Amino acid sequence: MHERCLIYLRNGQNKVSQTERKEIYEMNKKAMYHLTYGLFILTAKDGDKDNGCIVNTVSQVTTEPNRIVVAVNKQNYTHDMIVKTGIFNVSVLTENSKFDTYKHWGFQSGRDVDKVEAITYKRAENGVIYLAEETNAFISAKVVSATDLGTHTLFLADVTDCEVLSEDASVTYSYYQKNIKTAPAAADKKKGFICTVCGYVYEGEELPADFICPLCKHPASDFEKITQ
Repeated sequence: MHERCLIYLRNGQNKVSQTERKEIYEMNKKAMYHLTYGLFILTAKDGDKDNGCIVNTVSQVTTEPNRIVVAVNKQNYTHDMIVKTGIFNVSVLTENSKFDTYKHWGFQSGRDVDKVEAITYKRAENGVIYLAEETNAFISAKVVSATDLGTHTLFLADVTDCEVLSEDASVTYSYYQKNIKTAPAAADKKKGFICTVCGYVYEGEELPADFICPLCKHPASDFEKITQ
């Protein structure tokens, strides 16, 4: 059971007034995992360079005009491509997708590796690739506006093309956590904190509150202290 802490702020004479009393509740950020959303491969192109990454925030916001929003971490190379070119594709992953697919697109940077080398893909009319395997649809879009969200940018975009690829069920983050994700490997004799998403280990006594996993880009709330 999650405990809530009631803290009373007192003045120098240990008297408590209504204006000085504050209730401070300790949040369990894992409650955010219960939000329903999918997992997608976001792809972009800049010149001769193709790239993509895993995102979990894609939603249709209007039908007339047909528009979607996608939130992208600013540390992703794909983010910079979209800022520069204003076009992207979204491939909707299914429950048949494999963990290696998430590792390939989500746990390494396109700045360091060529993510499209030795993989099967198709190219849409906008010139950007999309994935036709382990997916059930792709959507092409052109950016209308961009909103700075701090760590992320929220792109509002017009849908310029879309196609159904299969009738397989779209994967949700909850399904991924329970059925696809491989448990992080044990951190042999390491002390610190382990990312529950990809298994990256941060070695240290304290994990900075603003720490971002360098592999999967998840925040400090997705880390657990290693106890051995």
